[in-house]
Amino acid sequence: MDLNADLGEGFGVWQLGDDEALLDLITSANVACGFHAGDPLTMRRICAAAAQRQVAVGAQVGYRDLAGFGRRHIAYDFAELRDEVLYQLGALNAFCRAYRTRVRYLKPHGALYHAAAVDEVQAAAVVAAIEDFDHELPVLCPPGSVLAQLAHGAGLRVVAEGFADRNYLPNGRLVPRSSPDALVTDPRQVARQAVRMATEQRVTAVDGSVVSCPVESICLHGDSPGAVAAAELVRAALIDADVPLAAF
Repeated sequence: MDLNADLGEGFGVWQLGDDEALLDLITSANVACGFHAGDPLTMRRICAAAAQRQVAVGAQVGYRDLAGFGRRHIAYDFAELRDEVLYQLGALNAFCRAYRTRVRYLKPHGALYHAAAVDEVQAAAVVAAIEDFDHELPVLCPPGSVLAQLAHGAGLRVVAEGFADRNYLPNGRLVPRSSPDALVTDPRQVARQAVRMATEQRVTAVDGSVVSCPVESICLHGDSPGAVAAAELVRAALIDADVPLAAF
């Protein structure tokens, strides 16, 4: 099982999360590319630290929305979104090359993640950007989403992702962040959810129903309260459950 986290989400003097501590615990790093968060110095720092630890670097691409942290929906023209995603891929890959590595996958962030899960135009723009950049680049996204379907149809590798620190609706989608029960805040519960995803490919929704969750990668949000403590418990619990940890 791959264990990923969102990193590099500070900007300038503003820092968010403990990137260094999380890099010691995860197998893949979703690095902000400067649009929803991140900046060149931060991108270089994360790429250097990830290369040193042999952690895979993925481009966490988002809307051009620093003020809203990329969590506000934006209605994009297809070509504009395609090129903004391609721009972010290229920017992060430049820093990867400085440390003799490369961008290993793409994951949309925030509002783009959710829009591409249901919106054919935005999903198609993400797929087109990947095809222009590198047809061998995997896309990390929700299982069964529109993005997953279009990417698979284009011959791209699709890696299904689940969230250990987010609650789920009965339809398999995440509880919206506007809801008070969007986050799983107890690190022990986060660890239990991660193990169930990895061993049973299922999660329990907020109404108590059991939802299928066939995933190859489990995400922890670097900006969540207690992210490092949760990641430590998740890693230990997966190892105790005899789940091998490796980048996909």
